[in-house]
Amino acid sequence: MQGKVFGIGVGPGDPELLTVKAVEAIKRADVIIAPRTEKKEGSVALNIAKRYIGEATEIVYQVYPMVTGFAADTSAWDKNKAEIMDMLDQGKQVVFLTLGDPMFYSTYIYIYNRLKAAGADITTIPGIPAFCAIASQLGRASVEGDEVLSIIPATVSEEKMKKALSACDKAVIMKVYKNFSQVVDNLETASMLKEAMLVSRCGLPDEEIITDVGKNRDKKLNYLSTILTKKDS
Repeated sequence: MQGKVFGIGVGPGDPELLTVKAVEAIKRADVIIAPRTEKKEGSVALNIAKRYIGEATEIVYQVYPMVTGFAADTSAWDKNKAEIMDMLDQGKQVVFLTLGDPMFYSTYIYIYNRLKAAGADITTIPGIPAFCAIASQLGRASVEGDEVLSIIPATVSEEKMKKALSACDKAVIMKVYKNFSQVVDNLETASMLKEAMLVSRCGLPDEEIITDVGKNRDKKLNYLSTILTKKDS
């Protein structure tokens, strides 16, 4: 009997934010795939889900390079896909964990496309994106009425970010850890700095909330840092 893959979003950090469907799939898994980068040994997603993982469940770490254009070298992705397909041929139930939501700026999207093309039986279980959890925690609506929301990765070009900020009432800016000061400049130009709030590692024990983003522009940020903002009032 052929196995099956479940791509599961574990949310931003709080283990209690996993859906019932996600928890049940994790409990039934024969194998848990824990993605990590070349530079880090552990997996944040695995730590979030570990309370639901059975003692007999096999944990497999797979390295996924953090690159923007991997088309020139797909070896890591192909190797990981082949390893998962071998598990499926053995009839195993495989769970692939990912932070936030699996279909939202996620590594899972790329492995999903490869597995689907290879004929794998795969189901995706959604999770809570960090900005949704942050908005609830801060008591601040992400968007309401006829407002327009822009979700912007800070890795985009400055021109693209300026266009996105100019076209919205509210914005979510993700991946701000690399060019934080430049993001602050763009928010100030767009009259969206005064209302900006940043949360790093939402729902995790070392969570940090920054309410005065402008004064902290030189701060070194964790990878899991997100800004919520709106037009200055």
